[in-house]
Amino acid sequence: MHKPESVRSVRRGRVAVTKRGLAAACSIAALTAALPAAAQQADPQSLQNSQAQPPVAAQPAVPSTANSLSASEAGRAQDESSAPDANGANTAADGDPSRDIIVTGLRGSLQRNLDIKRTSTGVVDAISAEDIGKFPDTNVAASLQRLPGVSIQRSGTRGEATGITVRGFGGDFNTTLYDGRRISTGTGGRQIDFSTVGSDFIGQLSVLKTPDVTLASSSIGATVDIQFPKPFDHPGLRVAASASGSIQDRSGKVVPTAGVLFSNTFADDTLGVLADVIYTRRDTKTNRVSVSGWAGGYYAPCQLQGSTAATCNPTSDAGAAAAQRQTVVGWFPQQYVVDQQTTKDERVDARLALQWHPSEDVMVTLDDNFSRQKIETQSSALGVWFNQGALRNVELDDNGTAIDFTQAGSPTDFTAALNTQILRTNQIGGNVKWDVSENFTLEGDLSYAKSWLNPDDDTIGSQNGDIGYGGQLANNTGLQINGNSNNSFPSLTVVGPNGNAANFADPSLIGSHVTVNQTQQNTDELKQARFTATWKQDDLTIRAGGQYVEDDFRLSNKSTFINNFWQAYAGYGGPSGQGSGIAPLPASLYQGTIGLGSNFIPGFKGTLPPSLIKFSPIAYQAYLSSLGNPQAQRIPGFNYPTNTTDGLNGFTGSFDQQVDPNSLQNINEKTWSLYLNVAYTADIAGMPFHFAAGVRNENTHLVSTGQGRLPVSISTSTADPTLLTVAFGDVSPIRAKSNYSYLLPTVDLRLEVTPELQLRFDASRTLTRPGLSTLNPVLAVGSGQRVGALTASGGNPSLQPYLADNFDAAAEWYYKRNSYLSVDFFLKNVSNFIVQGVTRQAINGVIDPTTGSAANFAVSQQVNGPDATVRGVELAWQQVFGDTGFGFQANATFVDTNKPYDQSDISQTGFAVTGLANSANFVGFYDKNGFQFRAALNWRDEYLLQFGQNQNTSQFGAEPTFVNSSLQLDLSTSYDISKNFSVFAAAENVNNNQQSTHGRYSNQLLDVFDYGRRFIVGTHVRF
Repeated sequence: MHKPESVRSVRRGRVAVTKRGLAAACSIAALTAALPAAAQQADPQSLQNSQAQPPVAAQPAVPSTANSLSASEAGRAQDESSAPDANGANTAADGDPSRDIIVTGLRGSLQRNLDIKRTSTGVVDAISAEDIGKFPDTNVAASLQRLPGVSIQRSGTRGEATGITVRGFGGDFNTTLYDGRRISTGTGGRQIDFSTVGSDFIGQLSVLKTPDVTLASSSIGATVDIQFPKPFDHPGLRVAASASGSIQDRSGKVVPTAGVLFSNTFADDTLGVLADVIYTRRDTKTNRVSVSGWAGGYYAPCQLQGSTAATCNPTSDAGAAAAQRQTVVGWFPQQYVVDQQTTKDERVDARLALQWHPSEDVMVTLDDNFSRQKIETQSSALGVWFNQGALRNVELDDNGTAIDFTQAGSPTDFTAALNTQILRTNQIGGNVKWDVSENFTLEGDLSYAKSWLNPDDDTIGSQNGDIGYGGQLANNTGLQINGNSNNSFPSLTVVGPNGNAANFADPSLIGSHVTVNQTQQNTDELKQARFTATWKQDDLTIRAGGQYVEDDFRLSNKSTFINNFWQAYAGYGGPSGQGSGIAPLPASLYQGTIGLGSNFIPGFKGTLPPSLIKFSPIAYQAYLSSLGNPQAQRIPGFNYPTNTTDGLNGFTGSFDQQVDPNSLQNINEKTWSLYLNVAYTADIAGMPFHFAAGVRNENTHLVSTGQGRLPVSISTSTADPTLLTVAFGDVSPIRAKSNYSYLLPTVDLRLEVTPELQLRFDASRTLTRPGLSTLNPVLAVGSGQRVGALTASGGNPSLQPYLADNFDAAAEWYYKRNSYLSVDFFLKNVSNFIVQGVTRQAINGVIDPTTGSAANFAVSQQVNGPDATVRGVELAWQQVFGDTGFGFQANATFVDTNKPYDQSDISQTGFAVTGLANSANFVGFYDKNGFQFRAALNWRDEYLLQFGQNQNTSQFGAEPTFVNSSLQLDLSTSYDISKNFSVFAAAENVNNNQQSTHGRYSNQLLDVFDYGRRFIVGTHVRF
């Protein structure tokens, strides 16, 4: 009978029988490891592969060492029997008592996941690598979505899985750890972007749906622990490499991914080193149709279809004629956009881990994790801006949505943009485990992490060029809504200069308009220290300790909005009859057109304009700069200012960015935690009963600083009647403090009713802190505004964290090896919900020049709001069909709340729980004789993503964004050509699933992204 390596040796090179010839009895550790195997030899009825008896092992098939409690466990080799069997006979048939061979490959990984789930104190799901350097999926979030209760959010532009939702709670409600440590992120939230995490050399993913107080209690959704391999996980020399090429069906270009991992232990297995590096590239071409926001407001009856009013001048004046008064509730699309985006996503991941194991009692680990992701997106788009007061012949459906209207004087804008985002993160840490005695272990852990968003000063986050026609060439544009957002998009009914579609993209009529450059630069610095003492004796384990975390987040934004340089050559030029703008533009700037045929968004109905214009925003800006300094000479087409406050007197030819004083923010958050956890195992009527109780106390101190300035005047633009420019007073510093403390208890109960059936009950209190970027103390008013759409936003440093009381009741039936059924009922009572309110208010008494009255700003600010209850059930079924190689995983989650969204509520304080959606996953697989095939089907129902849209100008508060239901099919396969060499292939999004969103009602389309299919072919090499 083949014995696992952990039976033959506890530490290769020190107490290994095979290497040094010492008897196993000379080592207590070796004896302890050998006893279970010896028992199996003596009693064939206890074999794990017996169909009549379920697995009874108390430990996972391959121990997880990343968060092990003691130094001896951390130094114990993981089970090397998971290596592929050269003869292909790597499993025994169910019911065959003659041999006990541990399954490898995908089925071996699934068995380890099952064992971890079964023996965990709380509710935990896991995904393990099949072998070192072979993780089941190419994306971390894509792997996580296979688990019960876990769904993913995708980047619409790239189609990549960037975030997860657990039991309806997404984003910052979930904490992600690297080997038990928080990781910094420069994006402005607390949750990492999962597309920045390479999956090639991950050892294990653990999703803790109930908290471990010694690790963290700051996640109402779940804690995701990403565990990386270390040298002593697999002692000796290990080398793994992978290389692949991928292609998205629309991009038409094969791009590479490659990585290599080296691991070795030496000096009589007292020292170990592991290093890996991975380069990943993905190119994606995405088609998109969108509405930037569905703003709610009031129409005057004269605007509606069928009106007989001789004139129409909508007004809020209560003394006006009834036909002119704005009294009819309705919504309209703020801006209509069609674009194509080509994205180049490059990422480098690197890791170095050093371990020193001078004795069985001490393990020292030093590691460094580095990642750098650069995303470049080139966009070609067109847009049409609408204003509610300018709409005529409006037809409203029963819900008040404008489904047909016209607008006179509508300009048409063609835009090109080059967007660049660089996200760099580095984390360095040290960990020491010391087994002071057989029962007592001390652990200390220190780490420092820093993340940068656009760290290079010469990086421009977004370079934009806007050209088009308006004024005398503007048209009486029409727009129609002819279906729901899951299968149709709005149609423009009148396009082209003066309504002539034949001249829609005629270069001789097109002139320059606005030019926007803007760059966000953030840093997030994270310092952590944790100390834990563990006492283990017989069936009792006590863990106690403390943790300190300091998070320092700094934010800065600069743009051409601040100095108003964006309007330097606005106006469209002579053909449009404007006094500014350059027309025609040089023919050399144009790079052709993109046809917008019926297959632009496959499966969606609607009529699109004829084409998009391709041009380079860099070349466009360079041309305008080449015209010279308009302050030193008279340049026809320059938008010479009519006053001294709009900033254009400072433009000398270069589209330089200026820092926005409102954006300079520094949020410093310090948290001290103390924790205690007691776990005990006893028998109740002959049934093993596992009890654990813990408590964590967290004290948080927050200091938030920024710079504020108030508007002093608003002026119109002679170049574009839809533009407004805001002038400001002096800048003044703002500082705010906040403190809070919470006691967070947890109880976990597990009863093994029979060897096959166990019951769970878990109760806990957890919290989720507000996003760092929401804690700034500044009321920010943008310098560039639009007529009828004045906006401002404010932070709130006094926000309290969400607080949840959580309850789980579960039953798990492990009826045969690698197979189980489970049901888990959960309930979460959440208080202090943070909601984004939008209020309309005057600021500093400034006057809106288009109305002559006090400017009415839509001010967005987040506040702590109501309580809510979330309840649901998770169902999971894993089945392997004996020795056939076939099996499946299936799970479904059903969630509900007492605070669903009420579409009819148009008050400013409308509230609902976001993220809740029923979901289901099915993975069918075949894994035998070195051949593996998987088909993964993932479904998620429609859900409320957030309150807020790209344009938040509604008079009814923050309008909602809903994500339509989705169904995606992914396929993957691999074949082991030899023990050390395998090839693999994958097809992602085989059914061409598209991502679409809508507003308050289902026909209010916000976005539809078509990001196509992706195909991957590659190879794995392992030694």
